[in-house]
Amino acid sequence: MVSFWARQALLPAGWAADVLIEADAAGTITAVRPGAAPGTARRLGLVVPGMPNLHSHSFQRAMAGRAERRSATKDSFWTWREAMYAVVARMNPDRAEAVAAQMQMECLERGYTHLCEFHYLHHGPDGTPYAAREEMGLRQIAAAARTGMGLTLLPSLYRHGGIFGADPVPGQRPFLHDLDVYMTMMADLGRHTGPLVSLGFAPHSLRAVTPEMLAAIAAVPGLPIHIHLAEQQREVAECQAATGQSPAAWMLANGFSGPRWVFIHATHLDDAEVAGLASSGAVAGLCPQTEASLGDGIFRLPEWRGRLGIGSDSQVCLDPAQELRQLETSQRLKLEARAVATSEASPHPARKLFDAALAGGTQASGAAIGGLATGLRCDWVELDTTNADLLGLEGDAALDAWVFGPGRGVVKSVAVAGRVLVEAGQHIQARGIREGYIKAMREIWA
Repeated sequence: MVSFWARQALLPAGWAADVLIEADAAGTITAVRPGAAPGTARRLGLVVPGMPNLHSHSFQRAMAGRAERRSATKDSFWTWREAMYAVVARMNPDRAEAVAAQMQMECLERGYTHLCEFHYLHHGPDGTPYAAREEMGLRQIAAAARTGMGLTLLPSLYRHGGIFGADPVPGQRPFLHDLDVYMTMMADLGRHTGPLVSLGFAPHSLRAVTPEMLAAIAAVPGLPIHIHLAEQQREVAECQAATGQSPAAWMLANGFSGPRWVFIHATHLDDAEVAGLASSGAVAGLCPQTEASLGDGIFRLPEWRGRLGIGSDSQVCLDPAQELRQLETSQRLKLEARAVATSEASPHPARKLFDAALAGGTQASGAAIGGLATGLRCDWVELDTTNADLLGLEGDAALDAWVFGPGRGVVKSVAVAGRVLVEAGQHIQARGIREGYIKAMREIWA
């Protein structure tokens, strides 16, 4: 058993003082007692639940910041995608694992404790499968074993290069699977799940799968289903040309929505689509920093009345506080107003967004996480209240300062399943992980 005592902790019912948190050997919380004496427990300051990162392509950490130079044509998501294919062509299992470990470590150091890895880099650069088709998925699991990150692995089904059957382009060859081979790979990966590792489905997008493939995935019960949806205006136009409906309208009309579904980006929606997706119980998977980087557009946050979560996607940002800030401040730019994500009952934007992203990310993960409560995994983040930007602040005011303040180094320590992985802002395996990443980057960019 392990035990921790927080001077102040954010519990499901709100902030509480002098909170004793106990967990068993498996890292599951067995007791949470506010107003308790610390005894022999490890003493902490201000503690919040660990945040799930609900959307990540870990290999793109290797290109973050390296695809910004103006091209010969109008730059967009589609020109960025060509740069991404060039990085894919330089990947192998060892490099992918080293890059994933670095990315996970950085996420942990900033306050993410669970990762939903939307994993579509399956084969060699020319599309040749590895001897074990699940090899690259196993490398994601191996990286998580090294970093201690909780993981929902989402192997992606990717078969086509355009709406409902267009041929893929050469750069997509490492991603491609037929449905039967994909399902076999999922079964093989299922043998490697455990207390910190679970699986979900990830049909890549309506550009990449057919209606029959979506139906086959939806027929398998239990697992979460993540899909890119309405990220770009061009994607919406192509779907309308092919089907007479937008991507979101087509999904709703064909019964592909509900609490198991996570719609990544969901940027370009009309009023009926916003209402329909939200009321279905689905999660909007938002990646505000990546969406800004790629010029995707701005999510309709004020109109959304459903679940949402945040993710790091292309890895241009690995900090949940910055993602929450971008989500709020993009609305401020659009609406020319402040404190958009607030209400009379919840006047602090950081707290309201934190609660929403915690709930939505938990639903998207399919894991027993998402709060400091009995029966959940003991994932927590300690904020450093000696940091100059947090001095004298508690509760929701401290969250506002973390999310909207200029300071860094606010995250002091982090635990996953009761195991402390970050001390004094640094991962306990930082040196070795960083050395492996540097080696991989030298090889990738040689």
